Amino acid sequence: MNKKIVIGTCLMALAATSMFAAKKGKQGKVLNIYVWNDEFTSRFNDYYASKLPKDVKVNFIQTPNQNNAYQDKLDEALLKQAKAAADDKIDIFLVEADYALKYVDSAYSLDVMKDVGLKKKDLANQFQYTKDVMTDSKGKLKGVSWQACPGGFVYRRSMAKELLGTDDPAKVQEALADWDKFDAVAAKAKAAGYFMVSGYDDTFRVFSDNVKSPWVKGNKIVVDEQIKRWVKQTKEYTDKGYNNKTSLWSAEWSNEMMKDGKVFGYFGPAWFVDFSMPHGDGSAFGDWAFCKGPQGFSWGGTWICAAAGTDNIDIIKDMMLTLTCDKETMVAIAKGAGDFTNNQPAMAEVAKSDYKNDFLGGQNHMEFFIGSAASVSKDCMSKYDQGMNEGIQQAMKDYFDGKVSEEEAWTNFYTIVQEKYPQLKK
Repeated sequence: MNKKIVIGTCLMALAATSMFAAKKGKQGKVLNIYVWNDEFTSRFNDYYASKLPKDVKVNFIQTPNQNNAYQDKLDEALLKQAKAAADDKIDIFLVEADYALKYVDSAYSLDVMKDVGLKKKDLANQFQYTKDVMTDSKGKLKGVSWQACPGGFVYRRSMAKELLGTDDPAKVQEALADWDKFDAVAAKAKAAGYFMVSGYDDTFRVFSDNVKSPWVKGNKIVVDEQIKRWVKQTKEYTDKGYNNKTSLWSAEWSNEMMKDGKVFGYFGPAWFVDFSMPHGDGSAFGDWAFCKGPQGFSWGGTWICAAAGTDNIDIIKDMMLTLTCDKETMVAIAKGAGDFTNNQPAMAEVAKSDYKNDFLGGQNHMEFFIGSAASVSKDCMSKYDQGMNEGIQQAMKDYFDGKVSEEEAWTNFYTIVQEKYPQLKK
């Protein structure tokens, strides 16, 4: 059997067990944190590390997300957790929305309230969807986040003035308020020598986050109408030249964000402008702004899980309280790091403040994110999301490129996902 399937099955099989006890009392001197990039590392170092006891050593074990490498390394370590020496045990690990349920529904993540010690009142001001993502089938909260990730359309101000006569976010939003209007502006952009979006994957998260059904019901694969709309629109945009035929994260995709790029805009949340868009020489720094776009959506997010078997419960509790519940810290992270933080009063305060984002031409983009964050629903999440989302984008690329028919692309999609999840039926 495939190694990844074995590990995943082991994790899921432990959902109803209590393999490890949360160790309270004497605290350990080594805090091991599993991460896939330096985002949480920087938030931890900038906004919490000074509170640590002087004799506690922190180890960040970083493995890139690509090709499932982070999950593979984390899974292997979790399988050894029970027998690992105290200083080698995982204390904290991070998860993303696409695969969060795999760890939520396992005995490797501790109950944030019962085991770690946070109270309902501590969590009251967090956006509800961020808690729903990390709540298991028995109602236990298994992780918390310092951020919420509602998304919008980040567009070039200079192109908006040329195409729409204004770069004001409220007026640009009027022009992009639904997909019919968005398509009309795409035609204008094409006529002016621009691309509405960069490539095949740019609108995917908007559609996939608005599905009415999870990818899998029982053991049957379900393709929601929103996914079908993404396929239809992307094929039309490719054939009409409304996109530049790039793929997400590719050099061609990111190069269009530079000053001489021809792409009107990109869909993303607050983290997108900090971690995905160039800020240095030759960039379009200051020539961007956010609006909501044709549909509200969210993308991503990072959740902090306490690992079963940790001997640092007191530190983890204090860290979770500070980084995800404390309003003052949430305001500081928002203003200092540009995150839309997971605290409603904090975001209301920042939205009404004189905060300005220089990359966004001085815009305070937090205000329009508030309504989106409050309306986000994750009712259709499943443990198959990452594999399904990657599979559909991979399979449809050849169709968009004209290499295969749509029917062949769908056949390829089912082949890809059934190889990854052989228990699923078409």
